[in-house]
Amino acid sequence: MLLAVTAQRGWLVHHMDVKSAFLNGELKEEVYVRQPPGFVAAGHEGKVLRLKKALYGLRQAPRAWNAKLDNSLCELGFTRSHLT
Repeated sequence: MLLAVTAQRGWLVHHMDVKSAFLNGELKEEVYVRQPPGFVAAGHEGKVLRLKKALYGLRQAPRAWNAKLDNSLCELGFTRSHLT
């Protein structure tokens, strides 16, 4: 629908694909992961790592990214639509 209105009114469309979008989400929960094979710190083999930012495949990643995007857009002056 959005593209149809854009075409009808002759507006320009800009598309952006951010490959690392989910990596920018900041986690509010405490999330721990095992050290990945091949990247184990010598002398710390049994330790786990606490994540500060989201990773791909993490269940919280989409929500964390969406919250960061929402906050950034609101800070730039955008407002949410109240249409249902």
